[in-house]
Amino acid sequence: MTSRHNIAVLDIGKTNAKVVIVDAATGTEIASRSVANSVVMQGPYPHYDIEMLWNFIVGSLKELTKEPGIDAISVTAHGAAAALLGEDALAMPVIDYEHAYPETVGAAYNKIRPPFAETRSPLLSGGLNVGAQIHFQKTQFPEAFAKVRTILTYAQYWVWRLTGIAANEVTSLGCHTDLWDPQRQVYSSLVDALQIRDRMAPIRSAFERVGDLSPAVSDQIGVDRILPVYCGIHDSNASLLPHLMTRKSPFAVVSTGTWVVSFAVGGRLDRLDPARDTLANVDAYGNAVPSARFMGGREFDILTNGDKHPPDGDMVREVVEAKLMLLPSVVRGSGPFPQRQGDWPNGEPSDPLARNVVASLYAALMTQTCLDLIGASGATIVEGPFSRNCVYLSALRSLTDREVVALPGSTGTSLGAALLAGATCNVSHSSVVVEPLDSAFLAYAADWRERLANK
Repeated sequence: MTSRHNIAVLDIGKTNAKVVIVDAATGTEIASRSVANSVVMQGPYPHYDIEMLWNFIVGSLKELTKEPGIDAISVTAHGAAAALLGEDALAMPVIDYEHAYPETVGAAYNKIRPPFAETRSPLLSGGLNVGAQIHFQKTQFPEAFAKVRTILTYAQYWVWRLTGIAANEVTSLGCHTDLWDPQRQVYSSLVDALQIRDRMAPIRSAFERVGDLSPAVSDQIGVDRILPVYCGIHDSNASLLPHLMTRKSPFAVVSTGTWVVSFAVGGRLDRLDPARDTLANVDAYGNAVPSARFMGGREFDILTNGDKHPPDGDMVREVVEAKLMLLPSVVRGSGPFPQRQGDWPNGEPSDPLARNVVASLYAALMTQTCLDLIGASGATIVEGPFSRNCVYLSALRSLTDREVVALPGSTGTSLGAALLAGATCNVSHSSVVVEPLDSAFLAYAADWRERLANK
């Protein structure tokens, strides 16, 4: 056995899945493998290709256990999913949360879902509320649902695949599922309305060692020693955890990826607006944290056609002076302006670099809107892809008039999940000072807000 303590993190995102090795002594990523997360359109409804992901996980662990070696496993995953188990396998496919349900199904669900005051979970589109997923599966596929014996939050489904032990965990239950009461720290009334309380797996702490890698999986991977497996955590909360361990309130964390999720530690629960995609997330310690989100990574990719070439300062000035801007929303149905249709009031630029600038400024304006809605104060820590976008960072610094700290590592989720298994909390603050844009951008931002107010 290697003397170095390496933690393998399964990081199952909506767009990509990764297996990352974190050096526990330093908290740094030392190896990784990734695969695109595909959606299968055949079958009863669009669903994730679970067996493809499992084969990827097993293959990656088999390779990585040889070099650099693995001593423990932790898991993080996106939150808007639940796994419905039968006796010893999935009873129903894990539904893609972007699948839209018939209006009659949605109307029936709205009649039984708890009020926002109970769950701090807003009504969202498709299956972004896990309670809506379960209601859809139960009412539209009653024969299959009758075979369901255990309901698992998504990260903990992968823990079950690794260990054979079923558990649920509060960061995934508290992530706009409608199934959790974050103030009382108990299941919401929806669990009884859906008549699923007896099928919900026991709740375990994210930090808990649930069990060990099962003999069958150990054989598949090719290990002949005990590998402990930890309960795991919702991905955005994984990004938050290192800062909860190292910073004093108040501060904000902006976790970026397909979604841009903002957390206001020390923020205001009483300012949450269910009509604007604000909610209470639940951190790894079980505490409610004011949060807001929009599909910023998806919108940026749509606007730039995936082109990540950074623009120079001259292009930023040209865009700001011409007031080339985009009003929300590119992806409708979520975010602080869920019912608005995206609009280019001064014309849509064709130049790829100009579009990159506009998309970056748009993302910063949307982020600042989210931060205001949840009463954020103190430093703003940006993680994930937008932490490498200098235009976005400088615009956010101007808009908030507060310190912005960029953590340009690939993602904070892997470190956060590794902390559950005992990794060192080594959060390196950016050595680069994020400078604000010049005053012309503030006039640009004021015009953006005024157009929204008058639209």
